[in-house]
Amino acid sequence: MIRLYVVVEGPTEESFVRNVLAEVLWASNVHPTPILLGMPEHKGGRTSYARVKRDVVVLLKQDRGAYCSTMVDLYGLGAGFPGHPPPDHLSNIEKVRHVERAVKDDICEELPDLRPDLRFIPYLQLHEYEAILFSDPAAFAAGINHPDLRLQFQRIRDEFDSPEDINNDPETAPSKRVIAACPSYRKVIEGTQAAAAVGIPAMREQCQHFREWIDSLEALRY
Repeated sequence: MIRLYVVVEGPTEESFVRNVLAEVLWASNVHPTPILLGMPEHKGGRTSYARVKRDVVVLLKQDRGAYCSTMVDLYGLGAGFPGHPPPDHLSNIEKVRHVERAVKDDICEELPDLRPDLRFIPYLQLHEYEAILFSDPAAFAAGINHPDLRLQFQRIRDEFDSPEDINNDPETAPSKRVIAACPSYRKVIEGTQAAAAVGIPAMREQCQHFREWIDSLEALRY
């Protein structure tokens, strides 16, 4: 069994890793455990690099036979992340990779003897969690028990080259778009239901950076 810790920024991502992602990775003998960002008395909240780095370093030190990854939102990053903000001339996916490389370099410098070059797989989502749910608008709508929103969700998806690009500013973030269409939307419960309905295969097909992350996790070895 390959142990994988995933540092997540909130309960929605925690539920996604535990209830949706895990079922896919088990087939590769990878068993992910979500770790909600922060100390026990300060879980969740603003995703500063100091908090992410502390959790990653502790996990890599405590379980030296395990891997560690992250699932946090680039758009909402707090202070201190290496390489952030990325240069404006880069494409969206290049911006994400730029910051991920800088974060990995910093962890490798911090723990050179613990092989973070192999054991640490940073992953930043360009925008909010809900973005990847637009990989299948009809399944997304059905997953939150509002199949009548299928066409509205499809119109949102059609505005962008990839679901990972869905966002313009804080007022049009993916979750804001969903809440505008469905004010009763519950992010943790229905966000997980929607992810299960959409399915990892659709997300991999539609979302290049997400696909790269899943591929890297499935390829982990002892």
